[in-house]
Amino acid sequence: MIRTATPADAAAIASIYNHYVARTTISFEENPVSEQEMKQRIENVSASLPWYVEEQDGEILGYAYATPWRVRSAYRFSVESTVYVAASHAGKGIGKRLYQTLIADLRQRGIHVVLGGIAQPNVASVALHESLGFEKVAHFKDVGRKFEQWVDVGYWELRLD
Repeated sequence: MIRTATPADAAAIASIYNHYVARTTISFEENPVSEQEMKQRIENVSASLPWYVEEQDGEILGYAYATPWRVRSAYRFSVESTVYVAASHAGKGIGKRLYQTLIADLRQRGIHVVLGGIAQPNVASVALHESLGFEKVAHFKDVGRKFEQWVDVGYWELRLD
């Protein structure tokens, strides 16, 4: 079941996210996020843009949300999207279902462009984005540093109208 995230989901979402923070370069965050911090992030995002979770038998399996691309007013029709799936449930279509729900919501809100930033390499995330119609539009080299290595970031774009 896909539903809107609530602050009560913060612990489960932080647990999913912190796996990637601690073990991968997928997130450039370097310190685990507390339940309270995640709760605040959910509240901040949900005030103006969607945040969804997929839940099965009371367990949160993944989440997706959108944030403003930039703060200047003229960027108000562009968002950056994020999707994470519990490592134990990767490859089961959860990310795609969440993304489809998120994109449908954004389309209804009149959003024009969705951008997905992907730390490179990340074959699975690139495949997910491209399966939904995203096209690669940029590649920045060595823009992040985590685990004593430089990490590239590519950007994929989906126009909704």
